[in-house]
Amino acid sequence: MPAARSTGGEAAPTTPAAPRDRRFLFALGAVLGILVLVGGTLGFVSLTQGPRITEVQVNPKEAIESSGSRVILTANQSLATIDESQVTVEPAVPFTLDAAGRGIGIRFTVPLDDDTDYTVSVADAVGAGGGPSSTLTTSFSTPASTLFLLQRDPEGKDSIFRTDLAGEGVKVFTADKINDFRATSSQLVVSIEEDEGSKLLVMDRDGKNSRELELPGVGYVRAIQVSDRGGYVGYSYSDKEVSDTEGRASVLVTQSLSGDDEPVVTEVGDKEANIFVWQFVPDSAAVLFIDFDGALSLVDRSTDAGVQSLGLATTIQGISRGTYTAIVERLDGTVVELNLADGTEVPLEPSDPDYGTATTITPFPGGTLRHVVARDENGIPSGQAVVRVDDDGKATKLVEVDSSDSILQACASPSGQYAAVVVAPDLTDNPYDQMLLPLPQKLETHLLDLRTGDEVVALTGFDASWCQTAPQF
Repeated sequence: MPAARSTGGEAAPTTPAAPRDRRFLFALGAVLGILVLVGGTLGFVSLTQGPRITEVQVNPKEAIESSGSRVILTANQSLATIDESQVTVEPAVPFTLDAAGRGIGIRFTVPLDDDTDYTVSVADAVGAGGGPSSTLTTSFSTPASTLFLLQRDPEGKDSIFRTDLAGEGVKVFTADKINDFRATSSQLVVSIEEDEGSKLLVMDRDGKNSRELELPGVGYVRAIQVSDRGGYVGYSYSDKEVSDTEGRASVLVTQSLSGDDEPVVTEVGDKEANIFVWQFVPDSAAVLFIDFDGALSLVDRSTDAGVQSLGLATTIQGISRGTYTAIVERLDGTVVELNLADGTEVPLEPSDPDYGTATTITPFPGGTLRHVVARDENGIPSGQAVVRVDDDGKATKLVEVDSSDSILQACASPSGQYAAVVVAPDLTDNPYDQMLLPLPQKLETHLLDLRTGDEVVALTGFDASWCQTAPQF
């Protein structure tokens, strides 16, 4: 039969498309059916299995170096109220909880141990709209610790090394005269001694990208400290030219590690204060200090609250991480634990057994390290020891030396897992160097496991980056 022709200008009809349209509609219906089936299945699974974790955020390296690190769990749906009783951390560590919507934030109030597997669980998590409960669980591993040490060489260049706990070290920075240094989680701050005065450098932890920070003038920098979380460096500064009528001596200076601000000299009563001793409050931008009149004061660089007076004191022994509590010696010789938040204080409990008055006391999560000196019947030193004292007062000797050696410093790793004890051996044949911070030329840093008391390794050098300040002799 001949094909129909067009008439009246109309287009000729084409072959009917009904079969093709039916195939398309059938395929579309099949796809929609599958999607409905999958969606229904997922909805059914969600209703029968309860909430699930879809994302975990954690920085294990940061967690071993500072308090306040977080694990953040994100669920697949909004959750009913979560309280701390539902959360467990193994091994146990103190934490705070912040949960809302799909997110659960667990903040560790102290640093975590190194080389350790941690498991965080949230029991009986329920969706905001009800339904079955489930336990949300995640695990992560912290890396092995490293620390930095300074080695001075009277016949060559001084060096800063990064080392692991096996003693495998890598040189990261050298200079003719390194007086002091401190480390943050991402940077090194190094004080260089030159003929015209001090130079303060900030660099990456591998010694690269060094830049110089502005000082208040031409002078000398001592007692470097860093506030990692606040992003500040602090130091004691003295002008090179000082007389009875002009020049600054032992003023406390703080400034941003970024170098984008000018150095700020701490003032008390609108006058630059001469500072005897000071410390950054860990994990904050606050500074606790004692001036030459014995006044104990607190100032926070992150606020405009001004200087807070905390009475009179002779020295600051240390400040605990995560507790805002300082160990301070008052004018009458009593040693107290001072709450910096509300100003209340209680006497520091003696150790059991009692090893006598400690010359230095360094807090760590779980206790204190106390440096004690033994004396003979004539009052002459006959030996020294570092004693670990737990929060319950139980005391254990960690390191002991006789009168031929001297202990210069004892401090703990951030979590209190290890201790670093600096010893000057053979004092009769161990002359001082001629640096701005003078120390015996031979120094050893002994690393100990604080949980067992065993020595891990002995290293040549001093100024361990675990310590808040450099040693004093």
